[in-house]
Amino acid sequence: MEDNQTKQKETKIRRMNIYEEAGRCLLCLDAPCTKACKTGDPARAIRAIRFDNHKPALRWVKDCTDDDLERAEQACIHYNWPIRIKEMLRSIHEDDVDDSNYPSLAIDFCGIGCENPFFLASSAVCTNYDMVSHAFEAGWAGVFYKTICMKEIKEVSPRFDAMHSNATHGDFYGFRNMEQLSENPVAMDFDILHRLKQNYPTKVVVASIMGQNDAEWMALAKMAEEAGCDAVELNFSCPQMKYEGMGSDVGQNLELVREYTDCVKRSVKIPVISKMTPNDIHITEPAQACIEAGADAISAINTIKSVTMCAEAEVAGQRTVSGYSGRAVRPIALRHVLELAQIEKPVGLSGVGGIETWRDALEFIQLGCSNVQVCTAVMQYGYRIIDDLVLGLQRYMAKRGVTRLSQLVGEQLPKFLNPDHLDRETIIYPKFDKTLCVGCGRCEVSCSDGGHQAIVFDRETRQPRLIGTKCVGCHLCRLVCPAGAIGVSKRISKK
Repeated sequence: MEDNQTKQKETKIRRMNIYEEAGRCLLCLDAPCTKACKTGDPARAIRAIRFDNHKPALRWVKDCTDDDLERAEQACIHYNWPIRIKEMLRSIHEDDVDDSNYPSLAIDFCGIGCENPFFLASSAVCTNYDMVSHAFEAGWAGVFYKTICMKEIKEVSPRFDAMHSNATHGDFYGFRNMEQLSENPVAMDFDILHRLKQNYPTKVVVASIMGQNDAEWMALAKMAEEAGCDAVELNFSCPQMKYEGMGSDVGQNLELVREYTDCVKRSVKIPVISKMTPNDIHITEPAQACIEAGADAISAINTIKSVTMCAEAEVAGQRTVSGYSGRAVRPIALRHVLELAQIEKPVGLSGVGGIETWRDALEFIQLGCSNVQVCTAVMQYGYRIIDDLVLGLQRYMAKRGVTRLSQLVGEQLPKFLNPDHLDRETIIYPKFDKTLCVGCGRCEVSCSDGGHQAIVFDRETRQPRLIGTKCVGCHLCRLVCPAGAIGVSKRISKK
């Protein structure tokens, strides 16, 4: 016991993982910590860290004393133990980017000028005038309004489910929904869209529509144009429609998406955007059909067909297949966007799927999107996330010296090759940092049972050692290390 206490005293105090601590924050409404602080806004600072803007976070607490932050910490209402506000904020270095020279995020999409690339996705986050107007006031550049159709829509209850880590609440990584389309009368929705465009002329209003035949598609598109909408999105992708001939089933039929895109394109002058379903083996085939029919842009992806097994999400004791979203689907959405960006006749791309931070949005932009849509993150955290989406992307551009957002569109595409063209003659070995290693042995466990038995763990010193002759450079150890103590070395030729 005494030996253990001695070792603990001799252990070097490690810097707090500020993102881990900020992740514990409940992101309170009317935050008690800020009300107690008085000289700053620690809640806003913590939110900046949570959404990947840790250095700019200091601007909201620059005048706070330690006593101010102590009061904020004491006021924290976390259900477990208070957020370590003072320690977290005092461990951040000053921002090295001049915030007086942030570039504009203005960009064109389908020939439409947008103040930034961030739009609300057609969903529960934009179902009436008040919701969208609040989003516009918060700083969102535009909206793909919840899909309008001619059918009577009645939703189920409950209609949502989520995937959490064990015994956690609130912060889910995957989200399942059984939402269909707008429940409002058609005339009401187009009146809402008309008023939005009238009252917010600089914002971009896109009507998302879904018909069951040519006549319905054309009628809805004309109503959107007459309401003053900037563009119309054709929803070929809803995975849980109860009516035949609508939703993602249409999105997998090349002839139908071509026919419906063509008839809408001929009936209106505003840009036409076709929305693709990921529930297809080859997303490029229906997208190409839409482009051949005249689509001005493609948006992708809608939600992924899925099943969850939570009893509380049953509808009167029954279940169904429905759409999956959230940050867990982002790599799948990026894969589809990549494929769409590589087709022979490219058009504008709007990226959707798991966007939560500015860095997530940047990934879509770098793969060819000049517009991105957000849904699930807004459902979790509210319209306020636009603050950090804009801040982070502007700061990134300023740090790189990029003056126009369009310069980033598609810049990562040349890096993507077929697997047979990748370099297989060199290797990068993992690099162990003993000052960060906590001696948990996770790297050895994973390498031994799921890798190449290339790590030996000394149980006396509690330190790992790499066996270079066995290591293949897979980097499983780096990914499982909870302390961030494993990095990368230089790329060298294989022996």
